[in-house]
Amino acid sequence: MNPSPTSPHKGEGLYRFTWLSRWMQGLAARLLPPRGGDGRQARGGLASFLLLFLLLAPLPALAVNPDEILPDPKLEQRARDLSAQLRCMVCQNQSIDDSNAELARDLRLLVRERIVDGDSDQQVIDYVVSRYGEFVLLKPRLSMHTLLLWGLPGVLFVIGLGVAFAYARGRSKPVPQKLSAEEEARLGKLLDE
Repeated sequence: MNPSPTSPHKGEGLYRFTWLSRWMQGLAARLLPPRGGDGRQARGGLASFLLLFLLLAPLPALAVNPDEILPDPKLEQRARDLSAQLRCMVCQNQSIDDSNAELARDLRLLVRERIVDGDSDQQVIDYVVSRYGEFVLLKPRLSMHTLLLWGLPGVLFVIGLGVAFAYARGRSKPVPQKLSAEEEARLGKLLDE
């Protein structure tokens, strides 16, 4: 006697996460062609779709267009490395390599143009910084401006502590009272003797 095939019970396999499996089944039903039979083939399609989804999910989504890519792989790698160091002025939390903004595209083309013209990496970075300022760097250089930017809060904190300490110390001193006439007379007698 061969028992008939049954569907998995709750708690087995993918069915442990019922909300996820229902969502994936609905998505697979819309994307995959319908199949006949008792549904085992559809579950196989779902597993294939899930596997494909999980394999493609971690791929980075770079914004570099195919028309921007340099024919020389070494120069292209240099351009990618430099683009990863430059901030998109529109997005501000992305490098120009990750941004789809027009300004980021212009900067990527500028970097590639300078590399093709024979500039070193440092010359390319210096050129872009001279046009857009230090803000274009994702990791700013150590200079007087950055020292001020990062050190000023600490300096202001120390000054604030000093002012608070001086204020607290000044308030705890008793205010001297003026001597009465009788005390002044007694003090004068003591000093004369």
